[in-house]
Amino acid sequence: MSIKVKALLKDYRGHRAVDGISFEAGPGKILGFLGPNGAGKSTTMRMLTGYLKPTSGCAEVGGFDVQTNGREVKRLIGYLPENTPLYTDMYVKEFLHFVAETYSLDQPALSVDLAIAQVGLKSEQHKKIHMLSKGYRQRVGLAQAIIHDPKVLVLDEPTSGLDPNQLTEIRELIIELGKNKTVILSTHIMQEAEVLCDDIIIISKGIIVANAPKEVLKTQYRSDSLETVFKILTGTAISESP
Repeated sequence: MSIKVKALLKDYRGHRAVDGISFEAGPGKILGFLGPNGAGKSTTMRMLTGYLKPTSGCAEVGGFDVQTNGREVKRLIGYLPENTPLYTDMYVKEFLHFVAETYSLDQPALSVDLAIAQVGLKSEQHKKIHMLSKGYRQRVGLAQAIIHDPKVLVLDEPTSGLDPNQLTEIRELIIELGKNKTVILSTHIMQEAEVLCDDIIIISKGIIVANAPKEVLKTQYRSDSLETVFKILTGTAISESP
Protein backbone atom coordinates (compact mmCIF):
# COMPACT_ATOMS: atom_id res chain seq x y z
CA MET A 1 0.00 0.00 0.00
CA SER A 2 1.70 3.18 -1.17
CA ILE A 3 1.46 6.88 -0.43
CA LYS A 4 2.12 9.32 -3.24
CA VAL A 5 2.41 13.06 -2.68
CA LYS A 6 2.74 15.51 -5.55
CA ALA A 7 3.37 19.27 -5.29
CA LEU A 8 1.54 19.51 -1.95
CA LEU A 9 1.26 23.10 -0.77
CA LYS A 10 -0.43 24.80 2.19
CA ASP A 11 -0.77 28.52 2.87
CA TYR A 12 -2.01 30.00 6.14
CA ARG A 13 -3.01 33.66 5.76
CA GLY A 14 0.00 34.57 3.72
CA HIS A 15 2.39 32.14 5.44
CA ARG A 16 3.51 29.15 3.39
CA ALA A 17 3.68 26.21 5.80
CA VAL A 18 4.32 23.54 3.16
CA ASP A 19 5.83 24.56 -0.16
CA GLY A 20 5.02 22.18 -3.02
CA ILE A 21 6.55 18.97 -1.66
CA SER A 22 6.54 15.60 -3.47
CA PHE A 23 7.51 12.14 -2.20
CA GLU A 24 6.44 8.48 -2.06
CA ALA A 25 6.35 5.83 0.68
CA GLY A 26 5.71 2.09 0.51
CA PRO A 27 5.38 -0.94 2.79
CA GLY A 28 8.22 -2.77 4.51
CA LYS A 29 10.18 0.32 5.50
CA ILE A 30 9.58 3.07 8.04
CA LEU A 31 9.83 6.56 6.57
CA GLY A 32 11.06 9.21 8.99
CA PHE A 33 9.60 12.63 8.27
CA LEU A 34 11.97 14.92 10.12
CA GLY A 35 12.27 18.62 10.68
CA PRO A 36 12.63 21.30 13.34
CA ASN A 37 9.55 22.65 15.11
CA GLY A 38 7.49 24.70 12.68
CA ALA A 39 9.02 23.09 9.58
CA GLY A 40 5.69 21.78 8.26
CA LYS A 41 5.70 18.21 9.59
CA SER A 42 2.34 18.18 11.35
CA THR A 43 0.71 20.21 8.58
CA THR A 44 1.83 17.59 6.07
CA MET A 45 0.58 14.73 8.27
CA ARG A 46 -2.82 16.38 8.57
CA MET A 47 -3.08 16.85 4.81
CA LEU A 48 -2.06 13.22 4.17
CA THR A 49 -4.83 11.97 6.43
CA GLY A 50 -7.53 14.26 5.05
CA TYR A 51 -7.93 16.38 8.16
CA LEU A 52 -6.59 19.49 6.45
CA LYS A 53 -7.28 20.62 2.90
CA PRO A 54 -4.20 21.57 0.88
CA THR A 55 -4.02 24.88 -0.94
CA SER A 56 -2.86 22.96 -4.00
CA GLY A 57 -1.27 19.66 -4.98
CA CYS A 58 -2.51 16.18 -4.17
CA ALA A 59 -1.91 13.10 -2.06
CA GLU A 60 -2.95 9.51 -2.77
CA VAL A 61 -3.19 6.54 -0.41
CA GLY A 62 -3.52 3.14 -2.05
CA GLY A 63 -4.53 4.85 -5.28
CA PHE A 64 -7.31 6.90 -3.62
CA ASP A 65 -7.11 10.68 -3.68
CA VAL A 66 -7.21 11.98 -0.11
CA GLN A 67 -9.55 14.86 -0.95
CA THR A 68 -12.02 13.17 -3.29
CA ASN A 69 -12.07 9.69 -1.71
CA GLY A 70 -11.75 10.60 1.95
CA ARG A 71 -13.90 7.77 3.29
CA GLU A 72 -11.86 5.06 1.55
CA VAL A 73 -8.60 6.70 2.65
CA LYS A 74 -9.66 6.82 6.30
CA ARG A 75 -10.36 3.08 6.22
CA LEU A 76 -6.80 2.48 5.02
CA ILE A 77 -5.03 4.85 7.43
CA GLY A 78 -4.34 4.73 11.14
CA TYR A 79 -3.46 8.21 12.40
CA LEU A 80 -1.81 9.23 15.64
CA PRO A 81 -1.77 13.05 15.77
CA GLU A 82 0.73 14.96 17.85
CA ASN A 83 -1.93 15.83 20.44
CA THR A 84 -4.28 12.86 20.34
CA PRO A 85 -7.92 13.84 20.94
CA LEU A 86 -9.36 11.46 23.54
CA TYR A 87 -12.65 11.32 25.42
CA THR A 88 -11.04 11.51 28.84
CA ASP A 89 -14.22 10.73 30.82
CA MET A 90 -14.49 7.34 29.12
CA TYR A 91 -12.80 4.17 30.31
CA VAL A 92 -9.93 2.96 28.13
CA LYS A 93 -11.69 -0.17 26.92
CA GLU A 94 -14.99 1.71 26.50
CA PHE A 95 -13.29 4.34 24.33
CA LEU A 96 -11.60 1.73 22.15
CA HIS A 97 -14.91 -0.09 21.68
CA PHE A 98 -16.38 3.22 20.54
CA VAL A 99 -13.57 3.65 18.02
CA ALA A 100 -13.95 0.05 16.79
CA GLU A 101 -17.66 0.60 16.22
CA THR A 102 -17.00 3.67 14.05
CA TYR A 103 -15.10 1.37 11.67
CA SER A 104 -17.95 -1.21 11.66
CA LEU A 105 -15.49 -4.02 12.40
CA ASP A 106 -16.72 -7.61 12.16
CA GLN A 107 -15.32 -8.54 15.58
CA PRO A 108 -14.93 -5.29 17.51
CA ALA A 109 -14.33 -6.93 20.89
CA LEU A 110 -11.50 -9.03 19.47
CA SER A 111 -9.96 -6.00 17.76
CA VAL A 112 -10.09 -4.04 21.03
CA ASP A 113 -8.43 -6.81 23.02
CA LEU A 114 -5.71 -7.22 20.40
CA ALA A 115 -4.95 -3.48 20.30
CA ILE A 116 -4.82 -3.31 24.10
CA ALA A 117 -2.37 -6.21 24.19
CA GLN A 118 -0.20 -4.78 21.40
CA VAL A 119 0.34 -1.42 23.09
CA GLY A 120 0.62 -2.75 26.65
CA LEU A 121 -2.60 -1.36 28.15
CA LYS A 122 -3.94 -4.47 29.89
CA SER A 123 -3.25 -3.13 33.38
CA GLU A 124 -4.93 0.20 32.55
CA GLN A 125 -7.88 -0.89 30.41
CA HIS A 126 -10.51 -0.44 33.15
CA LYS A 127 -9.36 3.05 34.17
CA LYS A 128 -10.80 6.32 32.95
CA ILE A 129 -8.52 8.00 30.43
CA HIS A 130 -8.16 11.17 32.55
CA MET A 131 -6.58 9.02 35.28
CA LEU A 132 -3.74 7.89 33.02
CA SER A 133 -0.24 9.32 32.78
CA LYS A 134 0.75 11.11 29.59
CA GLY A 135 2.63 8.01 28.46
CA TYR A 136 -0.38 5.75 28.88
CA ARG A 137 -2.62 8.26 27.13
CA GLN A 138 -0.19 8.10 24.23
CA ARG A 139 -0.63 4.33 24.22
CA VAL A 140 -4.40 4.77 24.02
CA GLY A 141 -3.84 7.04 21.02
CA LEU A 142 -1.68 4.42 19.35
CA ALA A 143 -4.25 1.70 20.12
CA GLN A 144 -7.01 3.69 18.38
CA ALA A 145 -4.70 4.18 15.39
CA ILE A 146 -4.12 0.44 14.88
CA ILE A 147 -7.46 -0.97 16.04
CA HIS A 148 -8.81 -1.49 12.49
CA ASP A 149 -5.54 -3.07 11.26
CA PRO A 150 -4.84 -0.28 8.75
CA LYS A 151 -2.50 -0.74 5.80
CA VAL A 152 -0.94 2.69 6.41
CA LEU A 153 0.14 4.30 9.68
CA VAL A 154 0.81 8.01 10.04
CA LEU A 155 2.41 8.68 13.41
CA ASP A 156 3.09 12.26 14.53
CA GLU A 157 5.56 12.26 17.46
CA PRO A 158 4.43 8.76 18.58
CA THR A 159 6.84 8.42 21.54
CA SER A 160 6.09 11.79 23.11
CA GLY A 161 5.76 11.56 26.89
CA LEU A 162 6.91 7.95 27.26
CA ASP A 163 9.30 6.89 29.99
CA PRO A 164 12.40 4.82 29.00
CA ASN A 165 10.71 1.44 29.54
CA GLN A 166 7.58 2.47 27.63
CA LEU A 167 9.78 3.95 24.91
CA THR A 168 11.50 0.64 24.26
CA GLU A 169 8.20 -1.26 24.07
CA ILE A 170 6.55 1.21 21.67
CA ARG A 171 9.65 1.35 19.47
CA GLU A 172 9.58 -2.44 19.16
CA LEU A 173 5.87 -2.32 18.27
CA ILE A 174 6.41 0.33 15.58
CA ILE A 175 9.29 -1.66 14.06
CA GLU A 176 7.11 -4.78 13.98
CA LEU A 177 4.19 -2.90 12.41
CA GLY A 178 6.54 -1.45 9.80
CA LYS A 179 7.35 -4.92 8.45
CA ASN A 180 4.06 -5.19 6.55
CA LYS A 181 2.54 -1.72 6.67
CA THR A 182 3.44 1.63 5.17
CA VAL A 183 4.58 3.75 8.11
CA ILE A 184 5.36 7.47 8.11
CA LEU A 185 6.74 8.70 11.39
CA SER A 186 7.15 12.39 12.12
CA THR A 187 9.65 13.49 14.77
CA HIS A 188 12.21 16.16 15.61
CA ILE A 189 14.15 13.74 17.86
CA MET A 190 17.08 12.23 15.98
CA GLN A 191 17.46 9.34 18.42
CA GLU A 192 14.02 8.13 17.36
CA ALA A 193 14.87 8.36 13.67
CA GLU A 194 18.18 6.52 14.19
CA VAL A 195 16.43 3.61 15.90
CA LEU A 196 13.18 3.39 13.96
CA CYS A 197 13.56 4.68 10.42
CA ASP A 198 14.91 3.17 7.21
CA ASP A 199 14.28 6.08 4.85
CA ILE A 200 14.49 9.75 5.74
CA ILE A 201 12.82 12.92 4.54
CA ILE A 202 14.02 16.17 6.08
CA ILE A 203 11.80 19.21 5.72
CA SER A 204 12.88 22.74 6.57
CA LYS A 205 10.74 25.87 6.20
CA GLY A 206 8.17 23.87 4.26
CA ILE A 207 10.64 22.52 1.69
CA ILE A 208 12.11 19.00 1.44
CA VAL A 209 15.89 19.33 1.73
CA ALA A 210 16.69 15.58 1.81
CA ASN A 211 14.94 12.38 0.70
CA ALA A 212 17.03 9.19 0.83
CA PRO A 213 17.74 6.04 2.83
CA LYS A 214 19.25 6.83 6.22
CA GLU A 215 22.62 5.25 5.50
CA VAL A 216 22.87 6.97 2.11
CA LEU A 217 22.45 10.36 3.78
CA LYS A 218 25.16 9.55 6.32
CA THR A 219 27.53 8.51 3.55
CA GLN A 220 26.70 11.56 1.45
CA TYR A 221 27.46 13.94 4.31
CA ARG A 222 30.38 11.88 5.65
CA SER A 223 28.91 11.41 9.09
CA ASP A 224 27.94 8.45 11.25
CA SER A 225 25.31 10.63 12.94
CA LEU A 226 21.92 11.53 11.52
CA GLU A 227 21.91 14.43 13.94
CA THR A 228 24.91 15.97 12.17
CA VAL A 229 23.22 15.59 8.79
CA PHE A 230 20.08 17.20 10.19
CA LYS A 231 22.00 20.18 11.53
CA ILE A 232 23.83 20.70 8.23
CA LEU A 233 20.58 20.72 6.28
CA THR A 234 18.42 22.74 8.67
CA GLY A 235 20.90 24.84 10.61
CA THR A 236 19.02 24.33 13.87
CA ALA A 237 19.70 22.93 17.31
CA ILE A 238 17.62 19.81 18.02
CA SER A 239 16.55 17.63 20.94
CA GLU A 240 18.76 14.67 21.75
CA SER A 241 16.34 12.72 23.88
CA PRO A 242 12.58 12.45 24.38
